[in-house]
Amino acid sequence: MVYSARTSRRSTCSRSVNNQPNARDPQAPFDDSASFLVALGRRVREARDRAGLSRRSLSSEAQVSERYLAQLEAGDGNVSVVLLRRVAHALRTTLPEILGDGAPERRLMFRVLDEIPPHRLEEALFRLVRDFGHDHESRRSRIALVGLRGAGKTTLGAALARERHWPFVELDREIERDAGMSLAELFMLYGQAGYRRIERRSLARVLDAHERFVLAVGGGIVSEPDTYRLLLDRCFTVWVKADPEEHMGRVVAQGDLRPMEGRDEAMEDLRRILSAREPLYRKADAVVDTSGADPARSIATLKELARA
Repeated sequence: MVYSARTSRRSTCSRSVNNQPNARDPQAPFDDSASFLVALGRRVREARDRAGLSRRSLSSEAQVSERYLAQLEAGDGNVSVVLLRRVAHALRTTLPEILGDGAPERRLMFRVLDEIPPHRLEEALFRLVRDFGHDHESRRSRIALVGLRGAGKTTLGAALARERHWPFVELDREIERDAGMSLAELFMLYGQAGYRRIERRSLARVLDAHERFVLAVGGGIVSEPDTYRLLLDRCFTVWVKADPEEHMGRVVAQGDLRPMEGRDEAMEDLRRILSAREPLYRKADAVVDTSGADPARSIATLKELARA
């Protein structure tokens, strides 16, 4: 019996050596929860240090207990997502950054987004989708020129289209074709609202009809949010700008003498329109300033932008 007991103890000892509790079964799924919690606690401590908060101050601001924070920073035990969200908010950071989710660039992006004022979030989202969405490449094959009449859209657009062997489309001509009348007649018959509706339909048709082109649009298209957003979403847009005096001079050189009848008033109106629309024009992807520039130089600038 003594021999048997010794044998039993030896056998048990042997099994405990061969089947150590801490040894991981190669067939078992890998679980890195412990190391994840330790790294999470380290990031919380680092964020708290950057914020210059004591554990007690953070506890008060996040409305969580100091004991919870101590356990969190020590990587001890499970973590409540709701409480962790409070901590992240109190530290002026985001859950993805605290959790270490993804690449550092992604975490930095979330931090930047979190700092954007609420009234500018829509603009930020639009730019992200426009510049990095799935249609980004197709946008580069549709180049749209925006700006007031006389900026040089037709001259620059036609030159770029010739170089690329792409169609050059003027939206005003497309609107006249769709409406079966001139722009002046269209305004007289349907008014501003009717014109804008036809403008949007014509733009949508042109966009669907061409995979690549250079497009010149009317200066007032930016005042219609839905139409302008469609243009920005589907095209690489360039604001062709000029000084008010150059706008006026070029319009007159084109044979339109109407501004000269009341030049002072016309110049004041032009400056006011430019000032009001400048924030909208600046939503374009790029700017070509033709003020005082030789046309060949402006064309070269546009070509460089299109190739970039």
